[in-house]
Formats: sequence, structure tokens, C-alpha cells
Amino acid sequence: MPQISPLVAGDPTELGSFRLSGRVGEGGQGIVYLGVNDQGERAAIKLLHVKFSGDTIARSRFARELKAAQRVASFCTARVMEADLDGNTPYIASEYIDGRPLREVVEADGPLTGTVLDRLAIGTATALTAIHHASIVHRDFKPDNVLIAADGPRVVDFGIARIIDSTGTITSRAIGTPAYMAPEQIAGDDIGPFTDVFSWGATIAFAATGKVAFEGKSIATVLNRILNHEVDVQMLHEPLRGVVREALAKSPAERPSADQILLRLLGQSSTVGASTAVLARGVEVASDDTMPFIRVSAGSITDQPGHKGSVVPPSPHTGPSPDPHPSPAPGPHTGASPVRSAPTDASGAAPQDPAGQQPAMTAQSGGHTATAPPETGGPGHPYPMPEQPVVPPGRGRPKVWLALATAIVLIAAAAIALVLNGGLSRLTFLNDSGPEETSGPKSGTGYSTVADKVAQTGKIVIGVKGDLPGVALQNGDLFQGFDIDIAQRIATELGAKQTTFVRVGRDDRAPALAEGRVDLVVATYSIDQGDTQFAGPYYLAHQDILVRAGADIDEIGDLKGKRICAPNSPSVGAVQDRVKVQPVMASDYAACMDLLRTGKVDGVPGDDLILAGFAARENMRYKILGAKLTNERYGVGIRNGDVRTCQAVQALIADFYAKGYIQQLLTRYFEKVEFDAELKVPAMETC
Repeated sequence: MPQISPLVAGDPTELGSFRLSGRVGEGGQGIVYLGVNDQGERAAIKLLHVKFSGDTIARSRFARELKAAQRVASFCTARVMEADLDGNTPYIASEYIDGRPLREVVEADGPLTGTVLDRLAIGTATALTAIHHASIVHRDFKPDNVLIAADGPRVVDFGIARIIDSTGTITSRAIGTPAYMAPEQIAGDDIGPFTDVFSWGATIAFAATGKVAFEGKSIATVLNRILNHEVDVQMLHEPLRGVVREALAKSPAERPSADQILLRLLGQSSTVGASTAVLARGVEVASDDTMPFIRVSAGSITDQPGHKGSVVPPSPHTGPSPDPHPSPAPGPHTGASPVRSAPTDASGAAPQDPAGQQPAMTAQSGGHTATAPPETGGPGHPYPMPEQPVVPPGRGRPKVWLALATAIVLIAAAAIALVLNGGLSRLTFLNDSGPEETSGPKSGTGYSTVADKVAQTGKIVIGVKGDLPGVALQNGDLFQGFDIDIAQRIATELGAKQTTFVRVGRDDRAPALAEGRVDLVVATYSIDQGDTQFAGPYYLAHQDILVRAGADIDEIGDLKGKRICAPNSPSVGAVQDRVKVQPVMASDYAACMDLLRTGKVDGVPGDDLILAGFAARENMRYKILGAKLTNERYGVGIRNGDVRTCQAVQALIADFYAKGYIQQLLTRYFEKVEFDAELKVPAMETC
């Protein structure tokens, strides 16, 4: 845990919504404070030095750091929670990572070996792949910027990161930490994702040996060693040895991409980019330090449902890899697989699906069945999928790292990562008594996890509401709305080819999950402390008040003495606790909307997302006050104990926010309502 020092004279005590309690550290650009908000969330808050507050260039760099950090999936770095770049004291508040820098860990505890080193290599390669998929070059990847947290390594500090331009490269200056700079940084040549790969290799070499790979008593000596010295990696085991050796190649064209590194470390073919299932595997392996892991046969992560990947003993080969791997070339074809962010209009809001249509859906017994949209994007598939990298021809066959015959590794996602084609299904724990069945409860269908079921059958059943316009509304055999689109996207990325939606009532959600009648519940299901396992939240709603636009009611105090609709909802009491109002009884929200439309009430209390759904179908214009009386954390209900599926869904939700999909849905369904929607990734539950 970082050493926190007390605040000193002249330090602020508050920044934005955070109360400051100490200093985490100080650098050339600013001071980092520890802060906490009203929800109890801790943040590392970087405050630009006062001497730079009037410096437009320094502010520009600060803004670039913020933009880069916001583009990267939060599972591998520190989530940006709040920022102010326009005020007198510019700051960026990021998720506080309770962990030690890798450099400090190695210097205090010695070099890493065995499984611990493997997990570090895979975790950082996963992070680097996600960073490159966001079209970011970190430019300062080093042991100080890798924090060893409880859930695996996190890559931090995007102070000099740059967004890749259309050529796939960045014109370089000699910027970075000398001992971990790549040759092209020293020479002033164009840099790109391949530059971070070199720094990754030097970082892993340091972790394995405890010595800086390119150390020297002067900067000149360090730079000369980077340009001319070959690092001895014989102490590493395969496949890590070969991967690190190639990552430290002097020529960028001879280095593997981050995708290829991750694939090879997981025993997969590296002739294509790392799929989101592979990212999910990397997150799981890096975060679980309670069990040994083994590599599985090539292709098993993305096998088709029902197809069993082969598992054979590992190769005895200990020398350099005999099978060549495609290497990225400088310029636009570096082997990284950038993910296109959801397009936005001039205002920054994500547009609706051009076709204005939902994925093709057909009715099936007991509910609504949806055909999974194509993976190539386009109408019916608003969430962008990764592009495949260009693979130079004639570079040899895929390399297969073979696993132990006694078990298959446990896989789950904990990130912005997505899970495709049943990649969670073929994994086991390994203990002293031999292989055991994968943990998790057995459902009535005989599958240990939802991921297992999807992998083997391609089918999933999701419980949803059916009476909430804009959120989840049933019309004949069809369901549509915000929740439905999120549920369908989760199902598709878990690998489902057929999704069946069934209605579940408020009192039937937990029993339906426990009895195996549904696999997941996406139904404005507020996370509670009951027996249900929750992933998410997928949205942070609030109890609030809906009023007519232009009604001269701008805050909750303006409702004093006025009439509010009173359906059977705790939100009525929440309003009465704040202001004296006149309740007008109503049977449901549809009746409340009639009263509001005709002026018989002045406001309707309720969950803001639900209120926005009802208001969006009206011809009149409405607004939600933004009182945010409570937090309603809508989670994905999962059968209790199904940790794998929970982690996979968590990663999907985080990535939906990172790539703008949640914003796109909010715009699609609620744009007619003046509504302060939540666009930040909510703080996730622990699976």
C-alpha cells in the first residue's frame, strides 16, 4: 500500500466532490492526494501544480492525460471518477488502487518466479492489449507504473500517453524513463504500440531478475545498452522466455504485438488478434492468485459451443520457439487490434442505430427469442467489435502451447473484456487430490454456470420486466427497451446464439434464478443483500421527480405545498422527507402520467430511468429535477455462487461504458426527456 503523508499548509481540503485526507505523492506535473466522496469511494486525485495553472501547454498535457485514461477499459487501469480541467485548480480524480508498485515489490521481496511471474506477465500483457485496443500508446511503461493490486496488476499514469493517429504511429521525441525506453524513442523515430512492447519486455525482465535490464551509471551508458545490448532471458521458462526475447528486439518489425504476446502466454494461436474472450482469460489468470493455472490448447478459448478443445502434455522444448510468429511492422500494421469507439455526433453524444432497428427477433415458447446479431457491426449490432490485425503472409503456422493433461484452467472475465463462444466452459481447478469439477452451483439444467450452459448449448434465458416503456416493454411476442438491449448484448458477448426473454415479477426474480427457470435477470433489479449474486450495476438510477418542462419547478424545494402523484413506491416517502407536499393517490405510473399531463399533479416521484421511459413516449416535454434522492443500483441477477458468469458480466458492463454503448442506448430511448443521465461506470459489486 502506498505511504500516505499528511496534508501540509497550503494543501486544499476538498476538490470537487472529494474530501482530501493525505498526500499520495508528488511529481513534476502535480501533486496526488487521497480523497473520499460521500459514497465512501476513494480516489487518487492529481492536482496540477499551481505554477502550471496558467500554462496552456501544461493544461493541454493534463487534458491529454485525462482523455487517454478515459479511453482505456477500467479493469486494467484506474477508472477516472471525476475531473475539472477548466477551473483555477485543474485536477483528475481516478480510482484509488490499493497496491504497491512492481519496482517496490521486487526491491523489497526479491525477483518473481513461477506462477507469480506468469500472472504478472499475463496481467500486464492483457492491460497493454486493452490500452492498444483503445488506440493509446502509453510511452512510459515501467515497473513504477505497474501497481500490484489484490485483483491483479494495474497499469497507471498516462501523463505522457498519446492517442495514435490515422497512420498508427506517433512522431517521437526522446520522452519516457531512460532504462525502459525503446530504441526508436532514443533515435527520435516514429513510435507506436511496438514501443510499449519493448518496455513491457524490459519490465518483465526486471521482475524476473531483480535487475534493470539496461542499467548503467550514466544516461549515455543506459541508452547505449538499449541500442546495442542483448538481454539474457535464459532464466525464464517457456513460453515467457521466447516472448520476452522477441519483445526486446531492437527492430520494431521483429517484435510481437501485445495481442500476440497475450495469446502466446495463454497457449493460443497468434495469427489473429486477441479476441475479447482472450482478454477475459488474461484478466482471470492475473487476478486469481489462489490456484495454479495451466495453458490450454490453441483455439480452446474460442471453440464453438459443444466442441471440446484437446488437452495434451506440454512440449519438452526449452529453447527458442521453433515456430515463427507474425510480427508487427512499423506504421499502421503493428499487430495491435484497435477497437473503434462508438461514433458520436458533434455534441459528443452517440447517435442512434442508423437503421433505427433492434436485432432480428422471433417468438419462441414461453417468451421472446432473439437471434444474435452479426459480429461485424452494422444495423442490429451497435456495439463495435475489434478489428482483426493484418498478418503478414508467409510467417509460418500458429504456435500451440500445450497444457497439462490433468486439468484445464479456470477462466472468467473481470474486465472491459467480453466473452465469446463459450470461452468460460472448459476450465477446472487443480488441487493436491487431482482435478475436481469446476466450482459453482448446479442448476436444474445440470450446468455449473451460465457460461457453461451458453458454451454447450448456445442458448440463454433472461428474465426481464415487460411493463416499463423505454426500459423493458413487451408488445406481443416482442420485448424492447434499454434493459432489453443490454441483456441482448450481454447474451451475445457471452456467446449465445439464441436469447429467450421471459417476464419476471418483482417477487419472482430470486426464485426464478434459484430454480433455474432463468439464467440471468435484467429487470431494474436493485442490488440488495439477499441470496442473489449480482453483477454490475449496469446503471446507477436515482429516486427523483418528473415534472412538466417549463413548469417553473427547478428543484425539490419548488414542490413545497404542491401535489405529487403517490403510487405504491418508496420514492413518495423520500420526497415527503425533504419537502411538504400533497400526495394524490394513483394505481400505477401510467395513471400518474395521466394526472401529470392534465395538470392534476405537479410531479411524479420514482426511479429516474423508469420515469424517463414513461415521459419519453409522451408528446409533451418533461424533465427530471435531478434531486437524486437515493441511489438505485440496477444489477444483473445471477444464481448465487456463479462467480465466473458474474465476473464476465462485470467486464462487459465496464466495456459498454468505455466504448459509449450505454450512452448510445440512453440517447436512443430517453432523448426527448430533460434527464441528467449517469454516464460514468458505476462502482462494481464484488463477485
